[in-house]
Order: sequence, then structure tokens, then C-alpha cells
Amino acid sequence: MGKQFRIAPSILSANFATLGLEVTNAIASGADIVHFDVMDNHFVPNLTIGPLVCEALRPVTDAIIDVHLMVKPVDRIIPDFAKAGANIITFHPEGSDHIDRTLALIKDNGCKAGLVFNPATPLDYMDYVMDKIDMILLMSVNPGFGGQKFIPEALKKLRLARAKIDAYTAETGREIWLEIDGGVNVANIADIARAGADTFVAGSALFGAGKDSDPHRYDSIIGALRAELGKV
Repeated sequence: MGKQFRIAPSILSANFATLGLEVTNAIASGADIVHFDVMDNHFVPNLTIGPLVCEALRPVTDAIIDVHLMVKPVDRIIPDFAKAGANIITFHPEGSDHIDRTLALIKDNGCKAGLVFNPATPLDYMDYVMDKIDMILLMSVNPGFGGQKFIPEALKKLRLARAKIDAYTAETGREIWLEIDGGVNVANIADIARAGADTFVAGSALFGAGKDSDPHRYDSIIGALRAELGKV
């Protein structure tokens, strides 16, 4: 049995007029996780969606909802997303004055917790809180907008994060997911997996495919991503 890979469509690139249907179709086509990008026009230069959208989506799918908070300060909004049905909540260390406390707050609200690293943010923050982390998310673009190109330097950082996680898992037996977000597509997903990622956010590569009205519009692109992952 090979490594388990998870595909997480980012709804940032979906058609918001038919969001429930978009999510249903993507999961039916073989995606695993709903990736939810929350931007506050303060920490990142864009404004997206809040807990109300998460709450509306929750009854539509049984899939894991993975909420990526690009907001500052971050603590105030965490209980709202937990209540709205999030399963995993990740945040940027720069968005919190007390990283340890924010991770504990996520856990106290019944969710899995994770840290997100921008392309230029060092991984050191994770070293002291591994016992509270369920996921590490590495940004392979600078956050704020969908459709950007993958930054190749992220592969080096992925290898480093994978080594840290593997050492921790060997010591404790506890698994931590390693997610990548930004510019992931059919052409590069195998290289990204070889560098150590096990969870892949795909936005424009997925939701840009086919016609809105076709319920099977995501079958071929998710099939192609899986085929590439099968080569790893």
C-alpha cells in the first residue's frame, strides 16, 4: 500500500453562485477535503469569505472542511469557524501573538490545528509546538489571490518540513499532514509529492475545468491528478 494522498479543492476558485453544487461535484469526482480560504484584506490584500459560508456548506458535504485563516488577529474568529462546522483550522504564525495559545484554542473548540508558512517564513515556529499540530501547510505562492504560479523554492522547504515531521512521527507515533497550496497542477503534482507533500490544494487547476452545468466536469482533472500521484 502506497502513501495516502489527499486532494483538497480550494473553493476560492469555484463559482460562488452555485457553491454547494461545485463542492458536491468535486467530492463526487474523488476529491477528499474542502479547502476554505479566509482573507481579511488586512493580513493579505484580498477579502473573501467568513463563517456564514462555512455554516451554509456544512450540511452539503460530509467531507473534511479545512479552514485556512489568513487573518490578523486570528483568535477572535476561531470559535466562529469551529461552530460553523470546520474540522481543521490553520493559521499563520504572524497572525498570532501567542502561537501555542492559538493552537490550544483551536483544539479546545474541537478542531484539528495547523500552522501555515508563507514562502519566506522560516519553519522554526513549528519546532516547539509539534505536539499541538495536526497539519503543516506550506504556501507555494504568496497568499492573497488564486491562479498564481508555483514557486519552485517551495520544494526545498517541503523536503525540510517532511524531514522534521518524519523525525517527530518516528519518535511519537503521531502523524502530521503536510499540505501544499498554490499553483498545484497536473504538471507539477508528482514532483511536489516526491518532495514530501501528502495533501494538495488545487484551486484554479480544478475549478477552471469544464462547464459549470456538467456534474462530471471534475472527473478528468481529479483523475489526471491521481494518475500523476500514482507515479510517485
